[in-house]
Amino acid sequence: MGVLDNLAHAFNTFLDRDPIKSVAPFSGGNTELGAGYASNPSRARIGFAGERTVLSSIYLRMALDCSSVDMRHVKKDDQNRYVEDVISGMHQCLNVESNIDQSGSAFLLDLYLSLFEIGNIAILPIDMSAAPANGGLFDIFSWRLGIIRQWYPRHVTIEAYNDRTGRREQVTVEKRHVALLENPLYTVMNEPNSTLQRLVRKLALLDTADEAAASGKLDMFIQLPYPIRTEGRRQDARQRRDDIDAQLKDSKYGIAYIDATEKVTQLNRPAENNLLAQVEYLLKLLYTQLGLTPAVMDGTASEAEMLNYHNRTVAPILDAAASELRRKFLTKTARTQGHDVMYFRDPFKLVPMKDLAELADKYTRNEIVTSNEFRGFIGMRPVTNDPKADMLINSNLTVEQSQLQDQQVQQRLGTAPPADDPNAAVDPAEDAALTADEDMFASVNKTLDEVFASIGEDG
Repeated sequence: MGVLDNLAHAFNTFLDRDPIKSVAPFSGGNTELGAGYASNPSRARIGFAGERTVLSSIYLRMALDCSSVDMRHVKKDDQNRYVEDVISGMHQCLNVESNIDQSGSAFLLDLYLSLFEIGNIAILPIDMSAAPANGGLFDIFSWRLGIIRQWYPRHVTIEAYNDRTGRREQVTVEKRHVALLENPLYTVMNEPNSTLQRLVRKLALLDTADEAAASGKLDMFIQLPYPIRTEGRRQDARQRRDDIDAQLKDSKYGIAYIDATEKVTQLNRPAENNLLAQVEYLLKLLYTQLGLTPAVMDGTASEAEMLNYHNRTVAPILDAAASELRRKFLTKTARTQGHDVMYFRDPFKLVPMKDLAELADKYTRNEIVTSNEFRGFIGMRPVTNDPKADMLINSNLTVEQSQLQDQQVQQRLGTAPPADDPNAAVDPAEDAALTADEDMFASVNKTLDEVFASIGEDG
């Protein structure tokens, strides 16, 4: 496009847009914009019980690890092997855009965080190519995270954000038309008397004790010079206490005076309890039951620890999500044709750079991955001018083996005829040399025949 075309099609967001009237939330007037909020209302506002404790870091760590794994709509062959990605609406929802407010990764992160907190969560399809109740094939173009408010035998009532009205609304749908996810670790995390819920209660008690200890109280005794057995003396003691309290409160530097016969005893220690020991015990027990370790949380875990964490904690959660998406959003016809929902974890993400060279040699030498595929794992561009970079070949061969392999590659590409082809093209120079050699041997044979014939006649 030229300069004039660029000027003719230029657009400025602030200058070239139609005027839109701003309206107050839930007003009865112009509703072109809809309801407005200071924060994003599409997120599920659950209110974590441990948002100020270590539990929020556990939820976030597990949710980040689960959402970082690629989940795709794929197609398999007859032997149940992955063949290719199916670029469908559900694939776009998982990897590109789930709805107008969330990308695929943001939706999955919100999904897993809500799943850990509530225990049961719903994925509600919003925009579809056809009504799923008709029983035919349908595709999903957008979906929302929903909170299950009521369970029925064959239906559920779900609360989800409606991006048309800007409000959270409840809708009752059939169970077979919505994905209902249950936390595989429900017994450990969401049961009323589970380890995590007990830890939540202990942390709340510990916070209460800490606030009481740090409330600014002096915790001291004042010994008066007279006994306070009678009511009049107790009234005098209360008056004296209130007097010292008023002096400390009204003083700029917190200074008060007492009589020479009075004595002050300060309690410089909080009330002793074993809450901290119980919290430490429950936290250690929770780590064990979830397959976590402190090393996983702070990023210093070994390869064996990370493998155990992914196999025992992350994999069951991903299996539950993939199986529910497969069961509800892929029809029987699609599953028969090889469609499936699978997740793929990058095996080289946690490998140090010093070990990648050895892995690259082993994987390419054993013809497991091509050179360009491995270059993609480490973020490098593929090689386009070498056909061997896209083939499963072993580059660590001898010269003769390499030449034979190159010949096979050329035959596969169709750039050279097979070695045993009788109609193979021959180099002209090589053909002339062979003809000269044949003529020389023919003349020698003729001379020898003449000599042997003369010898026979003489004899």
